[in-house]
Amino acid sequence: MNEPTDISMKTNEVLRVELEVLRREHRDLDESIHALAAKGTADQLMMQRLKRNKLRLKDQIARIEDRLTPDIIA
Repeated sequence: MNEPTDISMKTNEVLRVELEVLRREHRDLDESIHALAAKGTADQLMMQRLKRNKLRLKDQIARIEDRLTPDIIA
């Protein structure tokens, strides 16, 4: 998942599967961040890395959702 991929070449079904995987990873990162923060001894560098990865996943999720959602002209 570290390599950039061109979502325009993927089918909607493949994108839906990838979307679910990314959402699961996003939730897992969120839980990890909360667990580290709750311990009170969280390494700030580790927290920054986790948060950066979480934002990266959020951006990927948004791109896929935009691709799967048809444009509606009002």
